Amino acid sequence: MTKSKIIEIDSVGEILFERSNRARHINISVKPFKGVRVAVPYRVSFDKAKQFAQSKRDWIKKHLDKMKQVEKEHEAFSKHSTEINRAEAGKKLVNRLNELSEQHGFIYNKVSVRNQKTRWGSCSFKNNISLNMKLVRLPDEMIDYVLLHELVHTRIKNHSHEFWAELNKFVGDAKGMSKKMNEYKVFLM
Repeated sequence: MTKSKIIEIDSVGEILFERSNRARHINISVKPFKGVRVAVPYRVSFDKAKQFAQSKRDWIKKHLDKMKQVEKEHEAFSKHSTEINRAEAGKKLVNRLNELSEQHGFIYNKVSVRNQKTRWGSCSFKNNISLNMKLVRLPDEMIDYVLLHELVHTRIKNHSHEFWAELNKFVGDAKGMSKKMNEYKVFLM
């Protein structure tokens, strides 16, 4: 059985169709620098998956346009950005995390600074905080938002109404800040 195929879809272009053990349904994803991928469950034929993709042509085109914009922004940003010194970034982020945790009475266990592709930060069940070194490219206000977001997770382990209300105490419009973070997604790549 063929694992993958490249199939041409009219007015969209070439699309990767790939068999997936995990897919329960036909699933279409559009990602910057990777293009369009259709995950095809083993019980579904490539022909049926192609028909499905053709029926979603408008959706695919809309997301391809968004993806091309993200790729352009990334390329423009990459030309003007300098390499991040991980040690310096870590020092800056950990120092600010300590200032904020002391100022607001938060306690966390450990902190690590990593080069991540999809997240700005995370907080484990044991209150270990992981920060993305790329945070140093953001405005100070947004760095503080991410740090406080993770510090609030040391108290509230989900994104419930209670979590957002608590975060609002420290950043004001937490939901608005969360939406604003979408403008900086290009920095994660």
